[in-house]
Amino acid sequence: MASHKEYLDFILEQLSGLEDVTYRAMMNEYIIYYQGKIVGGIYDDRFLVKPTKSAIAMMPDADRELPYEGAKEMLLVKDVDNKEFLIELLEKMYPELPAMKKKRK
Repeated sequence: MASHKEYLDFILEQLSGLEDVTYRAMMNEYIIYYQGKIVGGIYDDRFLVKPTKSAIAMMPDADRELPYEGAKEMLLVKDVDNKEFLIELLEKMYPELPAMKKKRK
């Protein structure tokens, strides 16, 4: 099942208090970036984030789910209606995320 653009728009609106939140469409799903780093994505209309230490600490009971076959487990964000929580989540995750790799020419 592919994600709907409306769900992406909802998540982006919830994150609108942060600067430099972007996305990239990929195979009917959406990768979410914060200040150039991948924090997670929208998969089957679910907001999944990387399982960083701070994300696990903020969501200790979060379900671990696969975004797609063969992928690493991610954390399901259930409290997507809580704008302040989502903003704090991404802010705390950011320092723990790896920098993007430079593309070779």
